[in-house]
Amino acid sequence: MCGFSPHFLSRYNKKECYNPDMETYNYIEKLREHRLKATPQRTAIAEALDTYGHLSVEELYELLKRRFHSLSLATIYKNINIMKENEFVAEVKLPEQKSVFELKKEAHSHLQCRSCNRVWDLMLDLDDIIAQASKKSAFAIEEANLVFSGLCDRCKNAQ
Repeated sequence: MCGFSPHFLSRYNKKECYNPDMETYNYIEKLREHRLKATPQRTAIAEALDTYGHLSVEELYELLKRRFHSLSLATIYKNINIMKENEFVAEVKLPEQKSVFELKKEAHSHLQCRSCNRVWDLMLDLDDIIAQASKKSAFAIEEANLVFSGLCDRCKNAQ
């Protein structure tokens, strides 16, 4: 893969983070579909999120700074915010942790291991939950962010 840091690669197992729906993903075309200029940095951010899934801004910076020597943390923040505004990436707000980002896809929930802090997608239909919450509260829910926390198999088996 394109110059990713060995420390970063050891932390994330590509097989576990791989998204088969993105196998033929054309980052430049998709960025343009979202009214975004396809800069090398944005393309690299898209590739990293596609390959590794849920990453914080700091993790993206650590991952990409070896490829782009003049890259700053501010550049990553600026690009992530623009990509979020244009609905190319989504922010996943984790309890008591910094947010992580992922490529925007169909509505889903997340699983977070409280030991290793890794995050996985959980394709769970939230429509019924949102409908019940709206009915019980008379609140017009516009966004839902459901994160289940517990122990992943690896951490559970290590105990």
